[in-house]
Amino acid sequence: MNDTREVWLRGPIPEIPQLLQPVAHALLQATEEVEHAIASFDSIYLWSKPYGMASVGFHLQHLSGVLDRLFTYARGESLSTQQLKALQQEGSAPTTKTTAHDLVTAFREQVQRALKQLQETDEKRLTEHRGVGRQQLSSTVLGLLFHAAEHTQRHVGQLLVTAKAVSQQV
Repeated sequence: MNDTREVWLRGPIPEIPQLLQPVAHALLQATEEVEHAIASFDSIYLWSKPYGMASVGFHLQHLSGVLDRLFTYARGESLSTQQLKALQQEGSAPTTKTTAHDLVTAFREQVQRALKQLQETDEKRLTEHRGVGRQQLSSTVLGLLFHAAEHTQRHVGQLLVTAKAVSQQV
């Protein structure tokens, strides 16, 4: 039987440090909500921008990309050439035939990589300084991980509204 409670009410995620449980819960909740919303979504509308809103395709690309980038900064690393290229391409329909399912799979895989990183994160290092972006704006490991979770949730909400708006126009 499926547990219909929100992820944060289901208890701790195994192997995730206690202080990082809210990040893991938010990412897993986002994954479930995206999978549910896109299960019956027609990929023909993936790049539609109803009322000038960002497309479902953009949100799916951005969800994966922002997690990758913020978790990279949390490790104290700079973005790679590949990550910068992906950032520039967010919101553009790929030249290959990409479906909503493909983008959801990429997001799910990115969440799994994020959870693995959370497992390996030492709680004693959460307040360590981390520079963000080319300007090396000031943050901490915890600040980046928390922002990754809340930013993901924000875009999931936008994706849900856009998916519904596109589906209602049919």
